[in-house]
Amino acid sequence: MLSLQGSHPTLNAPVPLPEGSPAAAGQELAEAAWINVIQRMDEVYSELVASQETLEAKHRELAEAHHFTEGVLAAMTDVLVVCDTFGTVRQVNRALLAITGKTEDSLVGRELIELVDSPQAREQIQGLLAAGRGDVQDVEIALARPAGDATPVTWNVSPLYDGEGRYSGFVAVGRPVGELKRAYAQLKSAHEALKSAQAQLVQAEKMASLGRLVAGVAHELNNPISFVMGNAHAMQRYADKLARYLAALHTAGQNAECEALRQELKIDRLLADLPSLIAGLLEGADRSGDIVDALKRFSAVEENTRQAVDLADITQRSLHWVSRAAPFRVQVDSQGLEQAVLVSGSANQLQQVLVNLFQNAFDAVEKCPAPQLHIQLAEQDGQAVLSVGDNGAGIAEQALPLIFDPFFTTKPVGKGTGLGLSISYGIVERHGGQLDAANNPEGGACFTLRLPLHSK
Repeated sequence: MLSLQGSHPTLNAPVPLPEGSPAAAGQELAEAAWINVIQRMDEVYSELVASQETLEAKHRELAEAHHFTEGVLAAMTDVLVVCDTFGTVRQVNRALLAITGKTEDSLVGRELIELVDSPQAREQIQGLLAAGRGDVQDVEIALARPAGDATPVTWNVSPLYDGEGRYSGFVAVGRPVGELKRAYAQLKSAHEALKSAQAQLVQAEKMASLGRLVAGVAHELNNPISFVMGNAHAMQRYADKLARYLAALHTAGQNAECEALRQELKIDRLLADLPSLIAGLLEGADRSGDIVDALKRFSAVEENTRQAVDLADITQRSLHWVSRAAPFRVQVDSQGLEQAVLVSGSANQLQQVLVNLFQNAFDAVEKCPAPQLHIQLAEQDGQAVLSVGDNGAGIAEQALPLIFDPFFTTKPVGKGTGLGLSISYGIVERHGGQLDAANNPEGGACFTLRLPLHSK
């Protein structure tokens, strides 16, 4: 910049003339005019120096503002691009250069449409240019990368106006979608895990409440069942005595009125039916006692969940429960349940798993004309392997990967909560085992349970 600092030029001193002469008067006027000129030059010089200082201060302020703006743009993690009305790039920031792998000089002055590869992205950019001075828009346009792939970016596009309020282009600020998707996926995964844990806690609380209720009911049922058992045995003894007494009376002979009453009341048939009735009563009381004992075992809290459990025994017991409760009969073909197969775990929890598997199998064959169930238990490679197959419709291929997910069910609304298999899967995992689901080649579904054998 031109510097005005320094001294202004000076004139040589004039030769003095005689006083009163015309020449002297003219010289005085010339000197006065020259002094005015010099004074004016000093004022102009001072004004130029002040203007130069003001200009230099404004220049420093402008440079500082420029450096500050560049620092802000460089610090932005979001990508930024400024374009004119024709879509020509006017300014970019460091984040955009990092994604595209290009330099600022190679981008500024190029068409924005050259930064994308896909036809869809080109159409979106052309739509932005055609929209002109519209409102703020949100679009997703992928930027081309040096590796040949593209990075999806969510853009917020705003119109740009010059100092006179005229539309001069647009400013686009974007963020790579990959980061948002990863954060959303992590949030969704955490939410699903929380839902699963909450569902299992709710189910565990229900099972605990059911256990307390069952324990109370089983205790209350013990007394009436004991009464029934005791009275049934007493009735059996009394019936034997009454039969002997009536037999003696009939042998001794009766009058016609007693004989007619005997025929009318069907005493002989009553005596013949009495033993079977009492036997049925005793059998029912015995079964009720077995059910109460099973309910006690179910509701009992096991402190040691790594006991030796006979898998064959609880398989037969669970099958008996489910088949008794079913409104139809199923042909069951079982193998390997004749001898004990010991595994380590909780008998109650494993019985819950088996009851769920058998109940699902019975539900699957409910509408089959000839429902069948195939059960096989064997020892393989240090594990007990139990397979439960049916001849139902099987499991849809798209449902197989989701069959053990919480709340997933293929049953109609009101018949299943989608928690049974999920809880069973968790129980088997805690026992160090594995529960798998597949479709049989000949039709129907097959669930395979693998548990480690008990080691002494």
